[in-house]
Amino acid sequence: MYHCHIRFYLAGGQNGMFEIIKKMSPLEHFTHEFYESGNPATSPASEADAIFAYLTGIDARKTLQSLVSAKRKDASLVLLADKDQIADLSDSFDKVDDIWVLPMEEEELSFRFLRWQQAYKKEKDHWQDSQYLEAAINSVPNLVWYKDKNGIHEKVNDSFCHTVNKTKQQVEGQRHAYIWDVEQDDPACIESEQEVMSKRKTCIAEETVKTGNGTRLLTTYKSPLYDIDGSVMGTVGVAIDITQERAYEQELIKKNLTLETIFTSLDCGIMTHSLDGTHIISINRAALNILGYSSKKELMESGFDLVAPSVMEEDRQKLRASIMKLDKPDDTVNVEYRIQHDNGQILHIMGNIKLLEEDGTLFYQRFLLDCTDQKLKEKRERMESERRQMELVHALSVDFQIVCFFDLDTGMGNLLQLTDNSRYKFDFVFNNEISLDTFIDLFIDKSVYEADKEILRNAS
Repeated sequence: MYHCHIRFYLAGGQNGMFEIIKKMSPLEHFTHEFYESGNPATSPASEADAIFAYLTGIDARKTLQSLVSAKRKDASLVLLADKDQIADLSDSFDKVDDIWVLPMEEEELSFRFLRWQQAYKKEKDHWQDSQYLEAAINSVPNLVWYKDKNGIHEKVNDSFCHTVNKTKQQVEGQRHAYIWDVEQDDPACIESEQEVMSKRKTCIAEETVKTGNGTRLLTTYKSPLYDIDGSVMGTVGVAIDITQERAYEQELIKKNLTLETIFTSLDCGIMTHSLDGTHIISINRAALNILGYSSKKELMESGFDLVAPSVMEEDRQKLRASIMKLDKPDDTVNVEYRIQHDNGQILHIMGNIKLLEEDGTLFYQRFLLDCTDQKLKEKRERMESERRQMELVHALSVDFQIVCFFDLDTGMGNLLQLTDNSRYKFDFVFNNEISLDTFIDLFIDKSVYEADKEILRNAS
């Protein structure tokens, strides 16, 4: 993925030796740029990524000191020196990447430069892999750590440092107790790591860790790390802090238990069932009592199909049509219907039906409220009101021959009272429902003295 452009400084080259290097092809991901000078110089050395210095015939020690002082810290330095010059360079071997002893054939020079290229590429490959690792472990919220077999933390990620409130410099090289601010290393943690190293496989566990800020609950994934000889040298761990999630889970369980208690004790019937009505998902005791069944099983076996068989036959089609007209999630409808129990008791139900969606599945949620007492009360109040109205009408109209009622919104009316001795005069008026205007016209035409008709018509 990476691309590396190498700037070469070829210093002091003689007899065309550097021409061999310049002709060699770059490796994959690399490009080359060359700068040459007859004598080693500090200016080009300071800008180079790699310096190849030909030392034959010049002061090797002085030239090396000059190049070391000028070059970048990360620049590669290769010396081409005669065998008798090597002794003069011995006190600076740690500052040199390689020394090629002259004289050498063209093939050897090509071989050595190829080996240098391969070593340089490995260094860059390592840089890329290290960047991959750092970017991966530091971009996740999970805790990541690497330990040796004695429990010393060799490497941790940013999330780990954030959790323990320490820097990487403080954490790396330390054991559990210091990092987590507790008195001693966690026995459970030590035991799980020993298990991973002995079984040589990834182990998953939940661990409770005591920290300076309280107890944390972690889901850990631990895997073995292998040494060059194949022996286990330590472990790598990844932990997901589930402290808050577990607290939410426990709180949700408590709330669900509370809701379940409320759900089963409500006077209002509640039930949920599939779209086709072949499966009742849930139903509380109040709904079963309202519908007249002792259990969900009994209700299903009775032939429940969107509508319970106990719904009165005259209301079944209306209820089914109300359910079926719900089209999309959150659509809702209210409908009144009646239930008749096996003992003949009739209940008046106020129903609410809602179409819901959960995890891509649609279902109906229904509320059943028994409003029989309210209906009976309303009926009694209506009959009592009608009785009182008739009594009032009778009391107010005892001295009148004819008493009528007209609805002023519609203009239509009916006869309320007609005395026997007046029936022959007015019976023609109320053979059917009649409007106020028609009644006035007929009354004037049939019953009013001719000289008074126009006066009454204008007054009406």
